[in-house]
Amino acid sequence: MKFIHAADIHLDSPLTGLSAYADAPVDMLRTATRDAFTNLVTEAIEQAVDFMVIAGDLYDGTWKDHNTGIFFCKEMGRLKKAGIPVYLLFGNHDAESEMTKKLQLPDNVFAFDTRKPSTFRLEDLKVALHGRSFKEKETLENLVTGYPAPLPGMFNIGVLHTALEGNAAHATYAPCSLDELHAKGYHYWALGHVHEHQIWQGESTVVFPGNLQGRHIRETGPRGAVIVTADEDGIHDLQRLFVDVLRWASLEVDATECKSLSDVVSMIGKALDGLVQSSLSTIPLAVRVAVTGNTAAHGDLFGLESQLRAEVLALAVTLGAERLWIEKVKVATASADDGEALRARADALSDLQDLLQAAESDADFLKSLQDDLLGLVNKAPLELQTSVPYFKAIRSGDLVNLVREVRPGLVSHLAKVE
Repeated sequence: MKFIHAADIHLDSPLTGLSAYADAPVDMLRTATRDAFTNLVTEAIEQAVDFMVIAGDLYDGTWKDHNTGIFFCKEMGRLKKAGIPVYLLFGNHDAESEMTKKLQLPDNVFAFDTRKPSTFRLEDLKVALHGRSFKEKETLENLVTGYPAPLPGMFNIGVLHTALEGNAAHATYAPCSLDELHAKGYHYWALGHVHEHQIWQGESTVVFPGNLQGRHIRETGPRGAVIVTADEDGIHDLQRLFVDVLRWASLEVDATECKSLSDVVSMIGKALDGLVQSSLSTIPLAVRVAVTGNTAAHGDLFGLESQLRAEVLALAVTLGAERLWIEKVKVATASADDGEALRARADALSDLQDLLQAAESDADFLKSLQDDLLGLVNKAPLELQTSVPYFKAIRSGDLVNLVREVRPGLVSHLAKVE
């Protein structure tokens, strides 16, 4: 037999991070989670799976638009026509959803009880599915301890929405350990809640399929479900099934060798082109570009992030307006700090120190300096000309002491400037 395991569908939840993009694919952003779910149902029909498991968070919290639930029912109607049942477990977002409480499920959809673990037996396939839905969002107890023992002669699947071993990136709902899952004796654990694909082999095969559609830059890479082929003795094949319609990517560009903003833009262009060329599918990409490295271009980039973003947006349009969008351009560079640069700066400061020291005994230099500075001092209000010590020294011609006093502080200040 063959089944699909999906989770964390979050129907109609928005994709975030591209709203400020003038040419953002608005329709795609609005319908991405629906389109991914439609792709999943299409795959189930085309691959003639025996059933589907949804391990929580079909809906997205307190979202009240009943059109979302109606859309789900329509897709379930497609599966019903193909003779494919669905075993649905409610997660933390479903527990607070109005649609979970009020909408009637199609008759080919079987929901796990919220009061205690329940078991669905598929006698013709020799499959037993065990699970317990969330009744309350804040379900913090370990639900696994109440799951029943595996049924002999059956392929046993445990369905659970959990922050397995307190996954740091997700709220710790229904926490449990990997050892507890293996000890239960099931063949397969169909998990949900953690949005990244993860798999553990052992006494049981434990799987997070990840969410169907990445919704922001923290959910990068391909997204979808898993398709499993098995019999009562165990698993024969397990493959990822990608159904997402827009894919998020982070692109780090090392600008260490760049000398100017133009050099950085050129390097980003090459990196974006490489990203598009390396993509094996035609799925559009939403990309965050991070410019890093200790670089001589740091000064050019400092304060010019808006100009850099405009340059990168132009590159993206050139590479493919329908395939590439820029979520953000982030500058995280530092000034070049190699030994050669440090030595050059030290030499320059040393030369300045010598020049100022020599100026103390150079009458011509001091007279020229006084003439230049008097031109500035005479533009100041009279009260400042006669009260500010530096101004008084310039007017009196006492520039030897002035240069001697200023020299240490000036050199010290410049030495601290990157």
